[in-house]
Amino acid sequence: MIERTGFPSLPCDLPDDLLTVRAADGDEDSFAVLVHRHSRPLLATACCMLGSVQDAEDAVQDAFVSAWRRLPEYHHHAQFRTWMYRITVNRCLTMLSRRPPDLPLDAVPEPATSDMWSSPVRSAEQDAATTALLRALTELDPGQRVCWILRELQGLPYKEIADITHVSEPTVRGRLFRARRALQEAMAPWR
Repeated sequence: MIERTGFPSLPCDLPDDLLTVRAADGDEDSFAVLVHRHSRPLLATACCMLGSVQDAEDAVQDAFVSAWRRLPEYHHHAQFRTWMYRITVNRCLTMLSRRPPDLPLDAVPEPATSDMWSSPVRSAEQDAATTALLRALTELDPGQRVCWILRELQGLPYKEIADITHVSEPTVRGRLFRARRALQEAMAPWR
């Protein structure tokens, strides 16, 4: 991942708009601040969409490389964050379309339990519920999945999701409704 930890010559509180203008002029430090600022939520989104940390890292890195190359074309029609989500989501959808249709569940990493005092029974129940949710997410239509991830996990507003996915807000709302209903049905045994 393209990331730097310290920015001695550049204040990190500069707005994205100014940083993108500077980066478009070839300022690598400005772009490094943008990468640092936006990589975590993009990585989380890509990981949820692809089910693989390695694939997610590849997708986000490809998205940032693509953004760096296309910065001179970026005309601020959308926020930089929205533009990066759009590039990342499109990269993830491309990667998903190239995958074989059946993704084995063992390819999806199990989340590590953060509570070392939890009982083995509770841990097994949580693992099973997580596996059921991941399975239900992979069974969603990719359009529904990306809308659900961007809304429920990233907390993005409907308008921004519509901009990212190139669909209308009512389409986003419809996809979210169908995704929530499908996930609710899939997770009914876990209530």
